[in-house]
Amino acid sequence: MMKRLILVAAAILTAGVLSAQNYIIVNSEKIFKSIDAYNQAIEKLDSLAKQYQSQVDARFNEVETLYNNYQYQKASLSSTTRQARENEILAKEKEAQQYQESLFGKEGTLMKQRIEMISPIQKEVFAQIEAYAKQTGADLVLDSSNNPTLLYNNPSVERTQQVIDLLKQN
Repeated sequence: MMKRLILVAAAILTAGVLSAQNYIIVNSEKIFKSIDAYNQAIEKLDSLAKQYQSQVDARFNEVETLYNNYQYQKASLSSTTRQARENEILAKEKEAQQYQESLFGKEGTLMKQRIEMISPIQKEVFAQIEAYAKQTGADLVLDSSNNPTLLYNNPSVERTQQVIDLLKQN
C-alpha cells in the first residue's frame, strides 16, 4: 500500500514537472537506424563477432577433443601421466576462457572496436538532439526507444523525424 502511494505521488510530481516544462520525445533507435554509417558499423561488428566466436569455438573444441581423448585413454595411463594430462586440459580450458574474455569482455577487442566505431556517431546524434532541443526551446528530451515506463506519448511532441532531417543536412 505504501509503495503504491509513493508511486502515485511520484507520478503526480513527474506529471506536474513535465507539464510545466517544454519537452519533446525522440526515438533514438529510429534515429540511429536512419544513419548509413551506423548500420554499416553494426554490420561490421556483427561480422567480427561471428568471426571471433568461431575462433573461440575452435579453442573450446580443442579442449573438448583433449578431454575426450583423455577419457578414452585414462584407464591405461599412469597416475603421473593422468595428472599431467588433466593439468594440460585445465590449462587449455583456462587459456580458451581468457581468449574469449580478451575478445568479448568489457575490455575486449570487440568492445573497443564498438566504442571506436559507434561513439563518433552517438556524439553527433546527441549533439543534434541537443541543438534541436535548444532551437525549439525544449527543456527536456525523452527517448521513447526501449523505455518501458513510457506508456503513451502524444505524436505532437514526437520529434524523431526532425532530428533525422537535421542529421542529413550535416
